[in-house]
Amino acid sequence: MRGLLLVSALLALPGCSNESGLPIPEAMAAEAAEPTHADMVAVETIEAAELSRMIARGEVVLVDVRTAEEFGSARLPGALNAPITTFDVASIPVEAERETILYCRSARRSEQAAQMLAEHTGGTVRHLAGGIIAWEAAGEGVVGAQHAE
Repeated sequence: MRGLLLVSALLALPGCSNESGLPIPEAMAAEAAEPTHADMVAVETIEAAELSRMIARGEVVLVDVRTAEEFGSARLPGALNAPITTFDVASIPVEAERETILYCRSARRSEQAAQMLAEHTGGTVRHLAGGIIAWEAAGEGVVGAQHAE
């Protein structure tokens, strides 16, 4: 008799379900497929040429995360300054119609800032690959540059 009950219970197990009404293995698969906040957070790079085209079309808010001194010496046209040392994600402009893109000297600091901003917004944030060094190497202009002759 106990054997019959055990067999009955084992046969009924695959039909068990949870709150979703799906059998347990299917419910687990459905839960795994749902994106979490961490799944939606991403940091990506953008190349200088693509960023230049976006700037020309007015599609970007540029944020330079270098120091105020670095920002004053040379910056991308139209950039705002939000140094990484005092970076406050809540003060960074995020607009529906323009993408916020970060940059620094070489992309190390902007990657850190982009990660913080992505976690704050729950989305993808891009930063300039290679920073302002790559921007200038690509032949793109900067504002405030004072080169010694």
